[in-house]
Amino acid sequence: MNGILAKKLGMTRIFTEDGDSVPVTVLEAGPCTVVLHRTKERDGYTAVQVAFGEQKVQRTTKSYAMQFKHLVSELEKVSGKKEGGERTSGRWQSPKGVMVPRYLCEFDAEDVSAWPIGKMYDASIFKVAELIKVSGVSKGHGFSGTIKRWGFHRGPESHGTHNIREPGSIGANSYPGRVFPGKKMAGQFGNKNVTIKNIQIEKIDVERNLIFVRGAVPGPKNGIIVVRKG
Repeated sequence: MNGILAKKLGMTRIFTEDGDSVPVTVLEAGPCTVVLHRTKERDGYTAVQVAFGEQKVQRTTKSYAMQFKHLVSELEKVSGKKEGGERTSGRWQSPKGVMVPRYLCEFDAEDVSAWPIGKMYDASIFKVAELIKVSGVSKGHGFSGTIKRWGFHRGPESHGTHNIREPGSIGANSYPGRVFPGKKMAGQFGNKNVTIKNIQIEKIDVERNLIFVRGAVPGPKNGIIVVRKG
């Protein structure tokens, strides 16, 4: 398995043996459960689908919950069939107090047979000082101006000045006579998928499923992070 799903708990710092202070982000990596195999014969590629976290069945749809009836025995009883094999009519009633996985993700595996359905794994698949890459959805800042979004400078605040926090002119001469696509302007800031490569693991706490990675990772606290081996 080359990856795992994790929850961002926040940032702190740890001290090395030399006494240096290292800023780290704490990730709760797993435990994750293997729920499905992707095969070339059926799907055109090979991968392992894993689940992380739990949620109530009442907060899901029937089609989503029934994906896990081979793992949650309570779902087999309400699969829509009676003992005689006839299908029941009426609205599907979700069983109370039953939990199903909340987040799903697919990872590559060298040997799919080594990861049977129902197997659980945690942060022990990683090593200290290993380089990884993390992916997450960055914090959303809504519609932001050029100063906040791109770090533009302010205009002069002297008498008669109207260009204080405005972006300024975006026009050109007769050529090209238009604004090039991709020009830095005001707009949606954040709330997009961000991947950071070559982040080093500083510490691993296997008992609590915690990974301490150097520096910051995208997303807010309690956000879901995809961790893959570099």
